[in-house]
Amino acid sequence: MWTATGSNLSGPAQHLRLTGDGMAAVILDVSLPGADLGGLLLLDTALVLAERRTDARPSSPRRAGSVLWSDRESLRLQGDAPQFPMAVIDFSRTSFPDNAAWHLQISGGLESATMGALLLLVNERNTVTATAFQNAGKPRVVDHIVLSAVYADAARIMLEHALASDDFADGADFPDGSLGATLMSLFDQLFPEQSITDVRLRRERSPALFASDLQAAVKIFEVS
Repeated sequence: MWTATGSNLSGPAQHLRLTGDGMAAVILDVSLPGADLGGLLLLDTALVLAERRTDARPSSPRRAGSVLWSDRESLRLQGDAPQFPMAVIDFSRTSFPDNAAWHLQISGGLESATMGALLLLVNERNTVTATAFQNAGKPRVVDHIVLSAVYADAARIMLEHALASDDFADGADFPDGSLGATLMSLFDQLFPEQSITDVRLRRERSPALFASDLQAAVKIFEVS
């Protein structure tokens, strides 16, 4: 069985019937559609009893479907950095301001899958921003600057969304691939060795200082 935490989808991978006695080598060859994957890919392998055994000992498995052995492997497909879907659209066909360059949508609770909770929309009418994303693989200096501004703004929106929730607190534990886990990872990356409580108070009491701290944390406009 496979499960993708980013897309919140799962399904059977391969099913083989084993016969005979003694040791046996089994090769599982599985091809999964990339469009269905994201976040953390979990691969669960299980050996189950295919049919009911009427002659089994009282302490032995006897019911069909009984799990005799299981193993789980995980593969992070997207790294530890916050990643989410994006789309380039014409803002004039939406409710967003025609001249806005980008918009980050956040929906769902902190337990929601990141891939379904975040969406970065880029306005195709803003050619400077749209071109920067097209050149993201080999960005020019101007592209670096634009992408840095987008990252800084996205980080600000995400952290403000997190700090506005009482559930986002020191010691909170969120499922892998969830929005809460992504926001916690981003917080730890930008504010290492600082508590959520302290940063939340700083944002509430001095929003301008919080904004400056965030600019420094994301290293805005630094071109490596």
